[in-house]
Amino acid sequence: MQLNEYVTLGRSGLRVSPLALGTMTFGNDRWGSDDAEAKRIFDRYLEHGGNFIDVADVYAEGKSEEVLGRFIAEGKLHDRLAIATKFSFNPQEGNPNSGGNGRKNIYRALEGSLRRLQLDYIDLYWMHVWDTITPVEEVVSTLSDLVREGKIRYYGFSDVPAWYASRAHTLAEQQGIERAIGLQLEYSLVERSIEREHIPAARELGMGVCPWSPLASGYLAGKYTKEGPSSSQGSRLDVLKESNNPVFNKFTERNWKILDAAREVAKELGRSVAEISLNWVATQPGVTSTIIGATSLKQLEANLQSITFEIPAELRQKLDDASRLEPVHPYMFFDEVLQDRIRGGVKVRKWS
Repeated sequence: MQLNEYVTLGRSGLRVSPLALGTMTFGNDRWGSDDAEAKRIFDRYLEHGGNFIDVADVYAEGKSEEVLGRFIAEGKLHDRLAIATKFSFNPQEGNPNSGGNGRKNIYRALEGSLRRLQLDYIDLYWMHVWDTITPVEEVVSTLSDLVREGKIRYYGFSDVPAWYASRAHTLAEQQGIERAIGLQLEYSLVERSIEREHIPAARELGMGVCPWSPLASGYLAGKYTKEGPSSSQGSRLDVLKESNNPVFNKFTERNWKILDAAREVAKELGRSVAEISLNWVATQPGVTSTIIGATSLKQLEANLQSITFEIPAELRQKLDDASRLEPVHPYMFFDEVLQDRIRGGVKVRKWS
C-alpha cells in the first residue's frame, strides 16, 4: 500500500490517503515543530501523494489552523486536499456557549476555523467530543444544514459513544438529511476498546474509521523502556504523562508486555517498533485512514514507510494475542464457543 492509493472515506465519495497528516504539532511550542520544519513535513507528505490533512480549532489555541492555512494559501492547494478540522472545546473561560455541540457554538467555531484556515469551506468537519448535553437531533440537523449551505462538504464524529453515532445515523437516514461519514477514535495496540462497539457499528452503517494516536502518544514509537528513563524528553507523552488526562496513562504492566511483543515482531521483520505498530492499526478491519503526526521530516519519512509492507499472519497473531481485549460482559456471549450452542453445532455463514 502507498500513500497515493486512495480510498473512499466510509460510504461517501471523498477520496483520502490511507495515512492522514495530523497537524497538532504545527504552531505548537510545547512538543511540536517550528514553522520551517512544519512546512517541510507538509510538503513532503504532499510529494508522496498524501491528500488528507487533520487539524482542530483547539490545537495550539488556534495556531495549528493558522499555520496550516498559510501553507494551503501559499500553494493554492485546497482543491487537491481534503482538509478536516474539529469543534467542541471551549476557548473562552466563563462562556458556556463558546464550547460544546449546540448550534450556536458550531457556527461560531466554524467561522473561526474558516478564518484561520483561510478557506471558504471545510471538507470534513468533525465533532471533537460528545458534550453529554446537546440533543443529537440538534447536532445532526445543524451539521446537515452546513453541508447544504456549502460551508462544509461532509461531517463525522470523534470520541463519541457507539450508540450516539448509531442514533445520529438512524435519525439522519429517517429524515433524509446528511449522514456522518466517519468516526475518529483512539486506536492502537494498547487501546483496542473500539473493537467492541465502534468498529462493528461503523462497518454496518458505512462510516470510515480514522484512528488517532496509533502510536499511543509515542509510547509505541520504541523510545521507552521499563528499566530506564525515556530517551525522548520533551515529547508529548513526556510533557503530559503526569497530567490527569487518562489518554496519557500508558505506562502499565499490560502495555509493557504489548510493547515487548511489538519489539519482537519488529526485530523479526527488520522494522522499527513504530512501523509495526502503525502497520497493525492501518490494516485493521474498518480502518480507512490513520492519523499520523511528526515533529521532524525524518519522523514523517519513517511513519510513511509503515504501510509499505505486510506483517505475516503468524507475527500478526502474536501482536493480537498480546493486546487482546478481556472477554467482559456481554461480549463473552459472542465468541465462537457460545455461538456454536446457538447454532446447534451447525456451521452457518453470514451473507455479505
